[in-house]
Amino acid sequence: MSSLDAISVNVEAETGNVRPLLHEIRHALKRLANGEDGTVIDLRRLPLAPGEEERLDALLGKGEVHAEVDALGPTGVQETLYPGVWLITHCNAEGTTVARFIEVTRVPELLMSQQEDIDAGIRRLEKELEN
Repeated sequence: MSSLDAISVNVEAETGNVRPLLHEIRHALKRLANGEDGTVIDLRRLPLAPGEEERLDALLGKGEVHAEVDALGPTGVQETLYPGVWLITHCNAEGTTVARFIEVTRVPELLMSQQEDIDAGIRRLEKELEN
């Protein structure tokens, strides 16, 4: 055994994609502010090294609004420190994260009432008012 074998080596890989992603978010936020449609960024489709997703989370921070949706497993909807930038985390029934998105929008699509649900609510309310 040589003396070099006793030296521990720690290799940290980094893609360098966090900063460009922040630029993309900024541009999407500017488009949203100018009345254009929102943007969805699928974090699972981006090449991020271990730790980079956590670094991105830390840079975006947590804003004032948090919602939990329970449909086929819990989904967390977290506003970031930047209004209009939302972090969406979908988990399966076992609690394992299966998808993560950044949505740049005024209100995340997931939280908006769907037309079919609104129609069903009207019917239920009308039935209740008949009694």
